[in-house]
Amino acid sequence: MDFNMADMFGKIQEMQSKVKETQAQLGDIEVEAEAGGGMVKVKANGLRKVLSIKFDQDVVDPNDKEMLEDLVVAGVNKAMELAEQEAQKKMQDAYKGMIPGGIPGMDPSKFGL
Repeated sequence: MDFNMADMFGKIQEMQSKVKETQAQLGDIEVEAEAGGGMVKVKANGLRKVLSIKFDQDVVDPNDKEMLEDLVVAGVNKAMELAEQEAQKKMQDAYKGMIPGGIPGMDPSKFGL
């Protein structure tokens, strides 16, 4: 098997281009997470930005704001985790198949891919 540096650099440039294009699309990914059995719903995107937080009427109790705060934190954390997972899937799809067999010893997840 011959090793051709020009081909490898071409593949790397192609992969970089595809990754940049995919990163630009991460804002289009939307996930929704619930906390408290759906009393709090948090929507986020693939850029890990919170888009909205919705509360069930029953969870809004001025005498128990700590519960609401805890539910918001739980909902946001869950939404961020889902957004991260979806973004990673999208990024992995961007480079999948670009370099047959991959680059030995290279773990793309360490680069946010």
